[in-house]
Amino acid sequence: MGRFLKKLRDIWAHEELRRRLGITFGFILVYRIGSFIVIPGVDSDALQEQMSALGGGGLGSILSLFTGGAFSRASIFALGIMPYISASIIMQLMGLAVPTIQKMQSEGESGRKKINQWTRFLTIAITLVQAPGYLASTVVSVPGAVADPSSFWWFSAILILTSSTLLIMYLGERITERGVGNGISLLIMIGIIATFPQAIIQEFNHPNTNFFFFLVEIAALLVVIGLSVALVQAVRRVPVEMTRLQANPGSFMPQGAAARSYIPLKVNSSGVTPIIFAQAIMFVPLYLTQNESLADNEVLIALGDFNGFWYNLLFFIMIVAFTYFYTAITVNPQQMSDDLKRQNNFVPGVKPGRPTMEFLDNVISKITLPGAIFLGLIAILPAIVFTMGLTHAQAFSIFFGGTSLLIMVGVILDTLQQIESYLLSRQYDSLMESGKLRGRQGTSVSGMAG
Repeated sequence: MGRFLKKLRDIWAHEELRRRLGITFGFILVYRIGSFIVIPGVDSDALQEQMSALGGGGLGSILSLFTGGAFSRASIFALGIMPYISASIIMQLMGLAVPTIQKMQSEGESGRKKINQWTRFLTIAITLVQAPGYLASTVVSVPGAVADPSSFWWFSAILILTSSTLLIMYLGERITERGVGNGISLLIMIGIIATFPQAIIQEFNHPNTNFFFFLVEIAALLVVIGLSVALVQAVRRVPVEMTRLQANPGSFMPQGAAARSYIPLKVNSSGVTPIIFAQAIMFVPLYLTQNESLADNEVLIALGDFNGFWYNLLFFIMIVAFTYFYTAITVNPQQMSDDLKRQNNFVPGVKPGRPTMEFLDNVISKITLPGAIFLGLIAILPAIVFTMGLTHAQAFSIFFGGTSLLIMVGVILDTLQQIESYLLSRQYDSLMESGKLRGRQGTSVSGMAG
């Protein structure tokens, strides 16, 4: 407890970190307030009664999870950040086939800005398609939800939903730029956490749940959380010899000696991105089943069943595929090999250049496979435990592993690492300013010895 309080004091003493956290909490507060503002002309109580009557596990329950309940109450933030996620997926896939986008990806910062701009425009287009579908299938279709669904109401509601999605996108980008953590991921996580207390209450109050069974569930949940943390944190350390070509004054390392270091290759280098991407695509058959003409389609029904075999099989395969895809575009063995060669470093027993690149590529491929499989298994775990009767409330089973838990674990760990890096930089700066950073012989040094 004392260590925790000391950490809080250190955070408060760090002026820049305190400012960034204040900005982050402020934008999150705006997002949460917006999730309770109902679209004008809509009876939110009628919608929630309809959702309760239909039970959990459908499209409404899943989307409500990612939007903090905004979907089920017809909030102005009902569509959440999912249109932006869908646009990002499309742009990533187009980068593999469209030469123009490939060129922009190779242009560095300027190309990234162009891609972001295109993603924003695509987000608007996707929202303009999803907004009428949401209003027709989820809001207007409920008796008594909209007293007067006039043309003006349709126009204003679509405009409000589109503008609100753009506002969420803006909040996420500002958090990333001026706050702490990845803004988009943080907003998704906040929406998930907001529904967690209610899910626990539903499970505890379920007629088939006794106190002992509930304690066993909580213990199992903690085990799954531990496994998720292990997955996120697991690394394969590749040894690297750092050759010192000439001895530095005051150094104890002789000329030509080498120091051992490591390249930390994460088992799950893609983080929660494959989960988010796969979930966004799996929303498509769920959306289609809301259409009356497609409501009886057996294929769509099978792919739209959150607890069904075919839904989870396809979900698992897509997670594995996206893990490999995202790892391939974010981890570049060629660049790592070139950096090692340029710095006169090498992997023991491996020649510099192309052999090093092939070695690193082989290691990445080997550790990505178990990481992707484990990621997929945790993602489909909620459906498994609910189908087997290990949990009784659908809302609670969603947190029993799955997308929600992985997102929460991944985002929280990433945010904590950023906070820790700010604190470490402050400690290093204070040492340099005080002149207390000294070598073993009492000679002041300006950096860390290799």
